[in-house]
Amino acid sequence: MTSLLKNRASAIPVFALIVGVAFFSWRAISAGDTSPAAEVHADAGEEHGEEEGESHVEMSAAERKAQSIESVTLQLRRLSGEIVVPGEITANRYRTSQVTPRISAQIVARSIVRGQDVEEGTPLLTLSSVEMAQAQGALLIADKEWRRVRNLGRDVVSEKRYLEAEVARQQAYAKLLSYGMAEAEIAELLKAGDASKATGQFILFAPQAGTIVRDDFTLGEFTEPGAMLIEISDESTVWVEARLSSEQAAQIDIGAAARVKSTAGHSESGSVIQLQHALDETTRTLMARVEIDNTDDDFHAGQFVDAAIATKESEEVLALPEEAVILMDGSPTVFVIEGDELHPTAIKTGATRGGWIEISAGVSAGDEIAVTQLFLLKSLIQKSKMGEGHGH
Repeated sequence: MTSLLKNRASAIPVFALIVGVAFFSWRAISAGDTSPAAEVHADAGEEHGEEEGESHVEMSAAERKAQSIESVTLQLRRLSGEIVVPGEITANRYRTSQVTPRISAQIVARSIVRGQDVEEGTPLLTLSSVEMAQAQGALLIADKEWRRVRNLGRDVVSEKRYLEAEVARQQAYAKLLSYGMAEAEIAELLKAGDASKATGQFILFAPQAGTIVRDDFTLGEFTEPGAMLIEISDESTVWVEARLSSEQAAQIDIGAAARVKSTAGHSESGSVIQLQHALDETTRTLMARVEIDNTDDDFHAGQFVDAAIATKESEEVLALPEEAVILMDGSPTVFVIEGDELHPTAIKTGATRGGWIEISAGVSAGDEIAVTQLFLLKSLIQKSKMGEGHGH
């Protein structure tokens, strides 16, 4: 009985070994059906900086395109660093205008609301003024006299009277324009020729297309010349006023590229259009003005943002996009493309600036380097190292 138990016990490990080998073989065959259309081979040489026995991926150009694997050619570039500084969104003052009265007047009607988009020439509000009424009446009188003299002609009236009537009419017309009455309104008044129409009312029109960002008035209130009633801004572009120290400002040039990110996560690219030369007495900083596109209407005046501004360019260095470098076995690695082969190649890197990373050793200028789907390529290499063979 004891002998029989010993024989059965010795048979169990043998049976388990047979089952395990069969299961591992089934896994290896099955794994080959799930890999992309590529082959992974073990190399015996030490080309491309690979260690002896390291693998490479075989993948044709068509297969790389199907896998969305893109590449760049390694070449010399002038890299720029970045300075990240706080900033505030402001309206583009070159695309902003304020609507103000030129004479004392009462606001009698509103035609717009804040936030409304308007075109150039859109009626904004109606004012009424005693001064305007007097000027309108004076124009009607001058126009009537001018018509009479002109109809009589130079042969009947003296040259002096003719010129006086003409100039008086021109001056009366110009006064209405200077008070803020539009030419179309003046033409309508003259066409009517009715003194009862000289009520002193006139309309202020939009001087540009844009958005009503301010409307600081109430119906019925009296306003004085120069009082800002409405502000219109074209918000398709906005400014960022970034604050820099003197040392930071010395590293920035007008035209430098910039990236702006809001606290809500919106980001947009732009460029430096102005650099202030006088220190702010309170903050002891210099202002760099960045202009960014705002067609998506993500940024508004008063928002606080972070501005990453490119510094002056460095000397030419070999550089790749940051996404072209991946860690493998603890070392920065790139995939060098040669024909239908992608070789994982260990490299030495330098500084990273503006999304580019310096390459100091491991590859050479002119090498074609994969920049996308690096994790896919890395996984294929790792599978081959784990003994899973190659897949098609």
